[in-house]
Amino acid sequence: MWQNNQTQGALAGCRVVDLSRVLGGPFCTQILGDHGADVIKLEPPQGDETRHWGPPFEDGIASYFIGVNRNKTGLTIDLSQQEGQDFVRSLLSDADIMIENFKPGTLEKWGMGYDVLKEQFPGLIHCRISGFGGDGPLGGLPGYDACAQALCGLMSVNGEKDGEPTRVGLPVVDMVTGMNAALAILMAMNERHRSGLGQFLDITLFDSAISLLHPHAANFFGNGTIPGRSGNAHPNISPYETVNTRSGQLFLAVGNDRQFQILLKVINAEELANDVRFTTNQDRLKNRPALHTILEDKLSTHEAAEIAQTLLRAGVPAAPVMNVKEILEHPHTHHRNMVINEGAYRGLGSPIKLSRTPASLRKLPPGFKQT
Repeated sequence: MWQNNQTQGALAGCRVVDLSRVLGGPFCTQILGDHGADVIKLEPPQGDETRHWGPPFEDGIASYFIGVNRNKTGLTIDLSQQEGQDFVRSLLSDADIMIENFKPGTLEKWGMGYDVLKEQFPGLIHCRISGFGGDGPLGGLPGYDACAQALCGLMSVNGEKDGEPTRVGLPVVDMVTGMNAALAILMAMNERHRSGLGQFLDITLFDSAISLLHPHAANFFGNGTIPGRSGNAHPNISPYETVNTRSGQLFLAVGNDRQFQILLKVINAEELANDVRFTTNQDRLKNRPALHTILEDKLSTHEAAEIAQTLLRAGVPAAPVMNVKEILEHPHTHHRNMVINEGAYRGLGSPIKLSRTPASLRKLPPGFKQT
């Protein structure tokens, strides 16, 4: 069961003033809110734009917004007006964290940049999420997830070998940026115990996207070859790819020679154990197409879900390729409390599991009445 609203989370007593919109910032503050932080979400008069990113809609609010804005108290404010600025300052008087994703220079224009705020609130942790940061060749320019994927090399290594560069099918840069922001906030809170001081956290989509380029950047540093697309196949490991079975696709993630030998035994292909083309991972990489053909032939009598379980129990990483509905309804998903069902609210659970202070659902995503 998802923990009830009486649970005291690990961040209970921590107050967050959330001026962020769209995904990176809200994803971060939902993590904090799930674990007990008091998050006050301040939206502009027109609201967070993701409220309109639908269909689907639930009671007039886009499911997109609902997915990343629970455990927050919602208010509407116009920060371009003095009244709105004064109200935020009143909140900051007893806040631990302020998170925002305004274009760099916007808060400074309103007299609320970090240089000003740190004098008034020396313990404040000010986290800014932006596309590129405030300076440098791209400083101050707007950033969005898909553009970061294109610019920072992610699309260049994603897709079929002979196909076009492809966006990862979820906003991975935004979400990793949100996680980096949450991580930075917790680091700064820990350091504040020693110094008594807050600090400015400069978290960008650009940096976060580049940080995801493993192992492609490492390979480039190692051999100078520009990485390309390899579909579902791993550039460094074989077999590490999808293969067809009698029913459904199976992903094999064979990380060492021992696992490869076990795989051969399970699928009755032990004759390949002495085949010099497949002795080591290097050999298997060189002969990947031939190995792929042989594996599909051997697996043509198996069903993906069943053989995946057999392989896993034998110690070989494998999984059937499932769709969103299938994984959300999977028994282990529910065993791990990764789906929340509370009245009319359904959402993804927290992947951060703490034994004494677990995540909890205390507040539903805030409604909105346009002013």
